[in-house]
Amino acid sequence: MSGENATVDGTGTTGTSGGRETGTAVVAGAGIGGLATAIGLRRAGWTVTVLERRAAPERYGTAFGLHPTAQTALDRLGLGDALRARAAPYRHARIRRPDGTVLAALPLERIERRAGRPELLIARPHLIDALLAELDRLGGPRIAYGQPLTDPGALAADLVVGADGINSVVRTTYFGGRSGPRPIGTVAWIGIAGFETGLYGETWGEGRFFGMTPVEPGRTNWYATVPAATTAREVREAFADWHDPIPRVLAATDPGTWIRYEMRHLHPALPRFVADGRVALVGDAAHAMTPNLGQGACTALLDAEALTRAVAAGGPGGLPGALRAYDAERRRSAQRVAFGSRNLHRFMTARRPALRDALLRMLPG
Repeated sequence: MSGENATVDGTGTTGTSGGRETGTAVVAGAGIGGLATAIGLRRAGWTVTVLERRAAPERYGTAFGLHPTAQTALDRLGLGDALRARAAPYRHARIRRPDGTVLAALPLERIERRAGRPELLIARPHLIDALLAELDRLGGPRIAYGQPLTDPGALAADLVVGADGINSVVRTTYFGGRSGPRPIGTVAWIGIAGFETGLYGETWGEGRFFGMTPVEPGRTNWYATVPAATTAREVREAFADWHDPIPRVLAATDPGTWIRYEMRHLHPALPRFVADGRVALVGDAAHAMTPNLGQGACTALLDAEALTRAVAAGGPGGLPGALRAYDAERRRSAQRVAFGSRNLHRFMTARRPALRDALLRMLPG
């Protein structure tokens, strides 16, 4: 999500939290990380303006996985129950070969045992709507749509949060252009089929893969990568001889609803997520990653909760220290996830999969 409206100054009705005076914040970007950050700041009593370059809330997309750690972050932001009401548990999934042979189990059962709750999947529009509803319940903040942000340095606010995505204007302004979007040479396709397959997980072939997850009753979320495919017909042909129900899923999904995007990541990794004692980055603006671990939305939520918790504890007078605490808590962790996701992509799309498949068979079933 990209931020907007350089003329907005972040002023409004000043709030209080625990008897302290609180400050003003501008959040650039009305995506998941930006909206979650705005919620955390409002709950701490801050006056917040959210800036979004698009003309309306963006409700496109399919499903997001919510790891238990991200669910805990949502609980702290007051959103856990609302999200769980619309989410589907993800408990049983396997990695397969194109002929259907099971190679390994995804570690979902182990995650649930350790955390005491399952991984969840939720449709992106439901997550956005829940975040917007919580902001309304908190009495704001104002979301300014439709005006691009050109000069973040001109924003008159105590705190500026860059949640404006992989092409972040805030990041470029305060951190320079060394770190930026880098394509990895892979095109991804995602969609939702109008039936439940009952068979979930990922199928790894030579240089390509296909994944299926639950999302809500009567529907299946799917995603795929195909080298050099540029049309829905070519994607269907690429998986025509793969195991059932992959060809049926593609045949049953209207190509007009498919989303095609070029996989990119942020490279090189940033040396810090904060600057000037008043600027912080969250989500893709800080650590955009490939989707292979399914952790993009989770890390954005963890960033938002950690940032707003640190800011709430420090107050405006202690903002530089609060931002340093946020950077110390989140930067290395988020960058490890991004690094792991990129390496998993290389592993999944191996051109000579025999060794890869042999290694997978050694994993616990």
